[in-house]
Amino acid sequence: MKKILTLLGIAITSLAYSQGGTLIVNNYTPYDYYGALIANNFAGGCYPIVTPTTPGSMVTVPANSNMGTGTELRYDNYRDQFTISLYPVTEWQVMLSATNGQPRLWSHPAIMPGSVVANNTKWGSTKFEMRIAGTTTNAPDNFHANLSVIGNPCNTAPDFFSTPSGSNSAEMFSLTSGGIVYTYIQLY
Repeated sequence: MKKILTLLGIAITSLAYSQGGTLIVNNYTPYDYYGALIANNFAGGCYPIVTPTTPGSMVTVPANSNMGTGTELRYDNYRDQFTISLYPVTEWQVMLSATNGQPRLWSHPAIMPGSVVANNTKWGSTKFEMRIAGTTTNAPDNFHANLSVIGNPCNTAPDFFSTPSGSNSAEMFSLTSGGIVYTYIQLY
């Protein structure tokens, strides 16, 4: 009986841990966030790596899109984000190694909650540039960066960035609440 309860507990814990939790992007700026969102294995070897493939591996979060306005980017997992997020990804690139990558639709079993890929990846980094809202023109003051969550062994980018003038900044961090890891990208 103990073995069954232990196995059941491990299964429930691994489902709760699927994909390392929820990703939230809060854009409090007058600029559009245009960036890559990257999840990877923190436990060793860095693979699998998961990132959006459409369009062009970048996701756009419009100016002033945040939890205060109810317009933040929120991905609870690779599958459900497609039906509940304001900024859905239709296809994910799943890299099992440097030479083995496969595009997977949001509904593919390989990236479902509880799958090997989902259970072995966490939101870990972003590469972004800010753009003047509704255009492809870069925002002023070199507002672009690579950020990584503290503890991500596969990306040594800092967790905080400030523009040269100090008028804009960005940070990436994780918090755990109720057993769920929430990873935030905050743009100010």
